[in-house]
Amino acid sequence: MNDNEATTSKRSSRWRQRLSGLQWLGKALVHATVLLVAFVAGIALLGVAQRVGWIGGGGEMAASTADSHDHGGETIYSCPMHPQIRQNQPGKCPICAMDLVPVSNQPSAVTPAAAGDDDRYICPMMCTPPSKEPGRCPVCAMKLVKATNGGQSDGESITIEPAARRLVGIQTAKAKLGPVSQTIRTIGSIDFDESKLATISAYVPGRIEKLYANYVGVPVEKNDDLALIYSPELYSAQVEFLTAQDNAALKRLGGTSDFASLARQKLIELGLTEEQVDALRSRGKAESRIRIRSPIRGTVINKFAVEGDYLKTGDKVYRIADLSTVWLMLDLYPDDAARIRFGQEVEAEVSSMPGEIFTGRVAFIDPTVHEKTRTVRVRVEMPNPDGKLRPGDYATARVYVAAIRQDLIYDPMLAGKYISPMHPEVIRETPGDCPICGMALIPTSSLGFADQPLPTQQVITVPRDAVLMAGGNSVVYLETDPGRFEIRRVTVGPVTDDDAVILEGLAAGETVATQGNFLIDSQMQLAGNPSLMDPSKAKMYPPGPLELPVQETVVLPAAAGEQFDRVLEIYFNIGQALAADQIPDPALVQQLDEALGELLRSPDVPRTAQSHLQRARRSVDRLTGSLEQTRQGFRPLSHALLKAANSVRGPRTAESLVHMFCPMVPGGGGDWMQSGGELRNPYWGSEMLECGERVREMGGGKESGRQGDKETRREAGRSDA
Repeated sequence: MNDNEATTSKRSSRWRQRLSGLQWLGKALVHATVLLVAFVAGIALLGVAQRVGWIGGGGEMAASTADSHDHGGETIYSCPMHPQIRQNQPGKCPICAMDLVPVSNQPSAVTPAAAGDDDRYICPMMCTPPSKEPGRCPVCAMKLVKATNGGQSDGESITIEPAARRLVGIQTAKAKLGPVSQTIRTIGSIDFDESKLATISAYVPGRIEKLYANYVGVPVEKNDDLALIYSPELYSAQVEFLTAQDNAALKRLGGTSDFASLARQKLIELGLTEEQVDALRSRGKAESRIRIRSPIRGTVINKFAVEGDYLKTGDKVYRIADLSTVWLMLDLYPDDAARIRFGQEVEAEVSSMPGEIFTGRVAFIDPTVHEKTRTVRVRVEMPNPDGKLRPGDYATARVYVAAIRQDLIYDPMLAGKYISPMHPEVIRETPGDCPICGMALIPTSSLGFADQPLPTQQVITVPRDAVLMAGGNSVVYLETDPGRFEIRRVTVGPVTDDDAVILEGLAAGETVATQGNFLIDSQMQLAGNPSLMDPSKAKMYPPGPLELPVQETVVLPAAAGEQFDRVLEIYFNIGQALAADQIPDPALVQQLDEALGELLRSPDVPRTAQSHLQRARRSVDRLTGSLEQTRQGFRPLSHALLKAANSVRGPRTAESLVHMFCPMVPGGGGDWMQSGGELRNPYWGSEMLECGERVREMGGGKESGRQGDKETRREAGRSDA
């Protein structure tokens, strides 16, 4: 019995322990039930409150608030194109002359349906530009996915948070305005100066008795003995000369006094020097052996005979080179060779002495291009007083030129000097003859060197890492606001070691991404925005009117000036047609192309203006197609002609020329020129015919500030209102 009671007691205690362990579950169920009842009661109360009208929907509250605001205050009128223009009464915009509308009439938000109309689909592998319809990528066959900006994109830019920016290592730099020089690098080899080579040959047949310069590399001075030759023929000629000196013997032989001079000349032609002939006459005794002397100072570079060899007339004995000057032979691409001038300084570093810089001047530029290598041979004369430059050694050369080609270059060593046309190392202060070749010295100004320092060439540059290139596209990413990066198409000019010259698309002071820009580009692609792969919808120009450097304008002479005026006259007619909402006559476009071609062939047009005119001629091809396409092509044409007109002008346009600008042209605004008169916008036509401002009065030496023109235009708009 005791055992049964004990067993029963143990079982009871186990059940009590199990029940006590399940108490937490009961408490949790009770709590959950209370919370569920409270949630259901809250929803029921909200429904009752809405039904009785105690609270309303968010849209109704917003509408009520807006209505109370509209009815409580006065109506504000604003311009649809210039929202900064606001006034409390109807009128016209002082900028574009459009009618002002009440602010309440303008939509304040984009509806979801409208936003859905701009959905774009992209390939996950970025094989093709974004598409407006779903489907599969035609390259990799992957399914296109819907582009999403996640609230961080506005269609032309993306916003990157500071934490993400630090993580990907995005760095920026400002576009700079200043002078830039470009370095032309090439390789070449050291060679002998061919004008300072001498070959020692046998003038008479004979046998070599002694060689004084008996190995290659022996340095010799002028008139040093090189070899001793036995020659019976030379001995006979000496006897004839000594006999001719005896007048009595000469008369007995029936000769004349000319025989002595003929005999002397014969000895000289057989290789004796004037000093050797005079010594023979003083000695009065012929010798059967002759000493061959060096005609120049230099080094023996070839030895063609040894002692005991028999020589015939004309056989080579030595070849001597004067190494005080050597040639550096370079191979340049044709476009680089076109920027090099005779007499220009070149720096070189030879492979055998790294770190040591040698300088020389260009002595010859080959007028032809090598058929196989497609390079131009350039010869540089290098002084070599210490003999450190050895023919056959390789060298790396550098030539510094302006980033943008100029008609004149300034070299303080050549400014106002005279130079030898054959030996550029001969530079003199006054006219004269070259002491080496005897040719008359020529002024360095005839070779394109300026006598005075030139105005500093100002160009816009960014670090070369900031530019992304693919095919014919070049883009940069601008940081317009902290963390906001916007794509901009640019035209890239010459590229230096560190910087890239931007011809169009950027203004000085704008901030561009230099590191992490590929990641920014990938985010732009994922958001379906313009990117390096498809930048067609990206901006091409910086906001504001085209900035032109302040410089002296040259009036072209005679025919060139008239032709420049003709080009601008045709340009004005095209602008008037666009302002009238008409596509320019194709014959007019053809006339512009022909006029630009004829102007480019004129030798009176400076090279700086030629580069802008060439760009204008390339832009003429874009003045075709629809009216919108023609207006898009009119902008690069206007930019190129504006830059050309800033440096050169014709007689008529020198008196009357106005720079106009409209800030409402998509992509940063649009510039154009007019000869005068009322402003007529070629980019908008009748839609906004008077939208724009006078930036600068370029004719007649007048300079009109942009702010003053804006105020004048604004007052005119107010008077119209």
